[in-house]
Amino acid sequence: MNKKTLKYFEQELVKKRQDLIEEATKTVNTDLKAQKGELPDTVDRSSLETDRSFLLRLRDRERKLIKKIDETLARIKEGTFGICMECGEEIDEERLKVRPVATLCISCKEDQEQKEKLMR
Repeated sequence: MNKKTLKYFEQELVKKRQDLIEEATKTVNTDLKAQKGELPDTVDRSSLETDRSFLLRLRDRERKLIKKIDETLARIKEGTFGICMECGEEIDEERLKVRPVATLCISCKEDQEQKEKLMR
C-alpha cells in the first residue's frame, strides 16, 4: 500500500476516533446527568431508564471500536496495516474503505464466519 493511501486511512481513523470520544464526552456531560426534580410518574422514569440503558450499550460498543481503531493505528505505524492476520495476503482496499479496522481478508473472514456457524 502506498504512503498516500496509508495517510488517508490514518486520517480517517483519527477523525472517527475523535468523533467517538466527543460523543462519549457529550453523553457523560449531558445525556446521563440526572434530571432536576423527580419525574412525575413511573412511565416517564421507566422510559428515561430504558433510554439511558440503550445509550450506555451504544457507548460500550463505541468504546470497543475506539480500541480497534487504536490497534489499527498501531498497525499503520508498524507497517502491517492492510495485511490479513490469518493468511498474510493484502486486504482489498475496497474492504478497508468500508471497514478500516478489518484484520482479515474477505476469504479468511468468510471462513471464520462459517466456523462460527458450525460452532452454534
